[in-house]
Amino acid sequence: MSNSFIEVHKEFKYNGQSYNTEELKIKALDLKKSKNIFEYKTGQFLTDWLNQDYFIFAETSGSTGTPKRIKLKKQAMVNSALATGAYFDLKPSNTALNCLSSDYIAGKMMLVRAMVLGLHMDSVIPHSKVFFDTNKTYDFCAMVPIQVAGSIKKLDNVKTVIVGGSKIVPFLLDWIKTSPIKFYETYGMTETVTHVALKPLQSLVQDGEDFFKALPTISFSQDKRDCLIIDAPNLMEVPLVTNDVVELKSNKEFKWLGRFDNVINSGGVKLFPEQIEQKLLPIIKKRIIVCSEPDDKFGEKVILIIETSKDISSELHSKIQESKSLHKYERPKKIYAINQFVLTSNGKVQRQKTIDLVLG
Repeated sequence: MSNSFIEVHKEFKYNGQSYNTEELKIKALDLKKSKNIFEYKTGQFLTDWLNQDYFIFAETSGSTGTPKRIKLKKQAMVNSALATGAYFDLKPSNTALNCLSSDYIAGKMMLVRAMVLGLHMDSVIPHSKVFFDTNKTYDFCAMVPIQVAGSIKKLDNVKTVIVGGSKIVPFLLDWIKTSPIKFYETYGMTETVTHVALKPLQSLVQDGEDFFKALPTISFSQDKRDCLIIDAPNLMEVPLVTNDVVELKSNKEFKWLGRFDNVINSGGVKLFPEQIEQKLLPIIKKRIIVCSEPDDKFGEKVILIIETSKDISSELHSKIQESKSLHKYERPKKIYAINQFVLTSNGKVQRQKTIDLVLG
């Protein structure tokens, strides 16, 4: 007896070729023979997806803790694909560009969306500068910020791009403002089967918003810490309590403020490092981490870690201290430099490990 979720939509195409379920199983085996690691991993995922198991395994990124291998129900992944399709009104035979690795949930879900919704998908090698046919028009694409930064000048033929996986820095947001396509920042994680909420970013064709909006069938609440609780019955059996501090506008909308485990309490004032980083990035234009050290007077004091091989100039010190965007409590009391931040295997900053390396 076959499982309905592995039936491939009759309109599905992969790199220009139509496949039904049995044909795609054969294609998956061919991809697994490839010496190209991207094709091999794509073949491995398709083989896992098209077997009779009701679940697959996925790896968390490890950016906020130790990487974990978790079990995801295939039906939950189908439900996630349907919710994204409904949100963006994706129809059978719409075109999609996949430039993400199947190692992680975002790349897996691009393939699932194509198979479930009947998209015509082109898959290209994941790279910070995405190489694809700029003569073709694509309805939908998912990217990480570094890919948007490396490819934004040739994305005009992509109608909608969702962006997630790491922070979108201010200079990239400024670039997006001059773009004639629709960008959306995503909120989600492996445990929620990619994004559960989206936020339009300002561009030439749409206004930006401050609040993330839930996908269909998903709702939000808060715990006593003001951290987000995600209720997604079509994706998870029980609500997920996060460590993300939010401002809740309704059970469908929230503004992300920062991670609870990163909050700095300086003299009774709660400071969110992620918000301070957004204010500092236009000045510094390098990867940074804002965190804290113990302080006899205030309990904790704000410090700044910059990824650079050069000494911190007195000019940069002055610019930071004189910045009008920073509240007096937000100004770093000490600045450290480190040649390279500690990264995960897919390039995300491992925040705590980097802090531990600097502060010992």
